[in-house]
Amino acid sequence: MSATSAEVLMQDMVKVHLTKAGRTKIRYPALLLADDGTQVTVRAPWAADGVRDFGFVRFEPGDVFTEHFWRDRWYAVKEVRTAEGSLKGWYCDITRPAVLEEGELVVEDLDLDLWVSADGATVLRLDEDEFAASGLADRDPKAAEEALRALDELEVVAQVTGLTTILD
Repeated sequence: MSATSAEVLMQDMVKVHLTKAGRTKIRYPALLLADDGTQVTVRAPWAADGVRDFGFVRFEPGDVFTEHFWRDRWYAVKEVRTAEGSLKGWYCDITRPAVLEEGELVVEDLDLDLWVSADGATVLRLDEDEFAASGLADRDPKAAEEALRALDELEVVAQVTGLTTILD
């Protein structure tokens, strides 16, 4: 018995569930592109309402995110492109390792972020004040240490070889 196109498409979809401080931050459907047992790659349109202008980049309806999550790393790397396909850059979330179960990819955001422009010339550490205020260092010192280590690692990779070297 063969599956219909709709059944095949549904099998290739996952629900990304981003949490923060024990609460749902956002949930959105994404196309599952690859899962090698360690790295999970999905693609999804900009999932929030309207435009989010950070000053150094704008995320807006039509933008497409190819998102790379790892089960053994404390970060996610999201390649951001316009609807026309132009690369805007990479937005990196510092997270606990991802968990994919029963079609849901659960990722816990640990506040720290890194932005890398399309040309690699701009590398910005973001939300360090939010991370400090979160109290994670007191509640879970090991997780806080892993989060800071992950941010440092991503920053070095972005500045030295470029983020594409960790995506293959």
